[in-house]
Amino acid sequence: MKGFVGTRAGTMMSMWLLVAATAFAQSGTSAAPETDALDARAMEKLARARNCMTCHATDRTLLAPSYRDIAKRYAGQPGAADELARSISEGSQGKWGKIPMPAGLQLAPGEANSLARWILGMAPSPRP
Repeated sequence: MKGFVGTRAGTMMSMWLLVAATAFAQSGTSAAPETDALDARAMEKLARARNCMTCHATDRTLLAPSYRDIAKRYAGQPGAADELARSISEGSQGKWGKIPMPAGLQLAPGEANSLARWILGMAPSPRP
């Protein structure tokens, strides 16, 4: 009898958790801001590991433009993520002045695309 009560209590708990999870999902509440913050920290860590932050900073110009300035320049442009990823992986010259950007030879496949999307995500939201 005792085993039956434990099993039944576990089943009831599982059902309540399922009901709560369904209600939460249907409420429109999301953990996206927390996930976005974690992704942003991971991308900043990747940028540091790949030496991008030697020349770039998030919000101020060092040797190269800030990521926010880059995001502003490319905001709303079709194909911006691909163009920026190409500049990150192959390097560029003359887009931001005389100092060339070296190719990101240390990047693993897909990292330039991830970095480009992260940078473009720093563009200010358009005002309604």
